[in-house]
Amino acid sequence: MHVRHLSVSDFRSYSAAELALAPGVTTLVGLNGQGKTNLVEAIGYLATLSSHRVATDQPLVRFGATSAVIRGLIDRDGREVLVELELTPGRANRAKLNHSPVSRPRDVLGSLRTVLFAPEDLALVKGDPAGRRAFVDDLLVQRQPRWAGVRADYDKILKQRNALLKSAAPVLRRGARRPSRNLAPGEPVDEARASALQTLEVWDSHLSEVGSQLLYARLRLLCDLRPHLSRAYDAVSAGASNATLHYRASLPVEAAEAVSAGEVPDQPRLRELLLEAFSQVRAQEIERGISLAGPHRDDIVLTLGELPAKGYASHGESWSFALGLKLAAYQLLRIDLDEDPVLVLDDVFAELDTGRRERLAELVVDCEQVLITAAVGADVPQVLRTTGRTCAVTLGEVTDVTDVTDVT
Repeated sequence: MHVRHLSVSDFRSYSAAELALAPGVTTLVGLNGQGKTNLVEAIGYLATLSSHRVATDQPLVRFGATSAVIRGLIDRDGREVLVELELTPGRANRAKLNHSPVSRPRDVLGSLRTVLFAPEDLALVKGDPAGRRAFVDDLLVQRQPRWAGVRADYDKILKQRNALLKSAAPVLRRGARRPSRNLAPGEPVDEARASALQTLEVWDSHLSEVGSQLLYARLRLLCDLRPHLSRAYDAVSAGASNATLHYRASLPVEAAEAVSAGEVPDQPRLRELLLEAFSQVRAQEIERGISLAGPHRDDIVLTLGELPAKGYASHGESWSFALGLKLAAYQLLRIDLDEDPVLVLDDVFAELDTGRRERLAELVVDCEQVLITAAVGADVPQVLRTTGRTCAVTLGEVTDVTDVTDVT
């Protein structure tokens, strides 16, 4: 799999740009602010419908324009696929596949698969749980695009459940410590509260059903990812440190401990455990007006040896771990799909020491397509400088150069 041609209109700093690509290594070199990262960001958006730099589409549309368009011509084992996306902040985005409109943009997922490593990925190790959850869920979608629908369903149900907890909080708090089943004979039932609790139980059922599907998929994915992570970390760090990951689930204590140890209950059992977890935190949820258990509250704990990487790993170890996660994702997709995803290395070589630069270069040089951005040509390892194509990016203009080190 590789991208043959990229076209953007009113995307980021570009009013229009065309970039022909080929298999092998393509290096985009230019000073910060010249537009090189914007191009690989557009490719990443074609694959994931999201940006690795911002959470919303508004910054992706050129200032003064109302929408942006990204087109990518993708070669999959000799078969061409054209993906077109129109981004319109404030309105639903639109997508086409081989010139034909699709009903939802997520219907194009799977046409292109990418794995991107950027300086922002250090947050996978040092940042909040949300980033690690997103990494796992994004990888799920890359493997099987249908998980995008499951994620969307879960988010929708969670939003509805939170809205109920917030809007009905005063009603739910009435007699919260004394459920209707414990009323004394003849004591009146609070009908409004009983109705709200019944509605909450309906949302509990919906959330546990979809949440158990998502949780099961995450746990299975981590089982598949662990061996690749261990090998990738050892490769980039030049030493074995037993890098691994564990799932911290918001389940009842005994079940959470079993899951952390690597056990994967089946989906019906996970549904039961989620319902039990909801019951255990019911009083706190009513008090706070928010859902306190479920996959949206979970974390993926990264460990080196016996210690958590967050807070204990050095800067170099943290970089190696983040690199290891992305390389592990690449290898997993490569094996699962029997084709290479497109690998994007966005402005990362300047952040790595010489040893890690060289080891990373050796690991990726044989990938079907590698796209690299760099502010300084000399930061790119020699094995990649002499491989493939080098382009200089200056104020949005892309030109071929013969030597990557000529661009500073």
